[in-house]
Amino acid sequence: MKLIKVLAFSLLTWSATAQGIKVPTKSPLQTIKQEFALSSVEIEYSRPSARGRKIFGDLEAYGKLWRTGANSQTTINFGEDVKVNGKPLKAGKYTILTVIGEQNWKIRFCTPETSVFNFKEENVVATIDAKPITLPFDIETFTIMFGAQTDNSLEVNIMWERTVVPFTITADIDQKVMAAIDKVMTGDSKPYFAAASYYLDNGKDLKKALEWANKAVEQQPDAFWVSHTKAKIQAKLGDKKGAIATATQSLAQAKAAKNGDYVALNEKLIASLK
Repeated sequence: MKLIKVLAFSLLTWSATAQGIKVPTKSPLQTIKQEFALSSVEIEYSRPSARGRKIFGDLEAYGKLWRTGANSQTTINFGEDVKVNGKPLKAGKYTILTVIGEQNWKIRFCTPETSVFNFKEENVVATIDAKPITLPFDIETFTIMFGAQTDNSLEVNIMWERTVVPFTITADIDQKVMAAIDKVMTGDSKPYFAAASYYLDNGKDLKKALEWANKAVEQQPDAFWVSHTKAKIQAKLGDKKGAIATATQSLAQAKAAKNGDYVALNEKLIASLK
């Protein structure tokens, strides 16, 4: 009897100790965040590893609703209204659920409380089709990562085993930015350089962009990045002589500041205009 009591006490002690031990999580949580458009996109998901298992078509069967990771829901949070593969989604948080296919994946953006265990069709806000691409190498641990990005588009890649499934987020920010520029240009503090740069990069009125670039150079006469932007605007307007003169000025400023990047940029611009 005494031995039994000792063994029971030992088991209880071991159990209590084990519960207090911190061990590595099999599918650790990851949060990724990317500045995008006028806000950001944030994704939270768990990262299971293959560990020698066949994943798609086996562990995760074709046609099955998958949580797109492990443990709790995979979520995505948009800081502003966007489109995903052309489908509109309002700013806010969504659960990502996927239906895996050999030739096509269906990615479902659902209300945030939705999971594979309580899934209802009425909780689906948008569904997109995405084509899987076969990789020439293995991805051991499930990964979601941001890819190619522009001012108004951002690629997201779902990756595991030898498969990557990309989808694209877009945001219509031009009207907002143009309205903001119009508003701020009526105030006392005018961001001439930012406005000129936006007009240049987005194919707006180049004459207006040059007017603002001239004002920006007056505000910051030694700023080689400002004069370089002015030179690019002049070049786009067809004023090669003026662009070369401005780029030469920017080149000298960049050399004085020991900024090799802008030295190279100005040399390349000047060479393209001769």
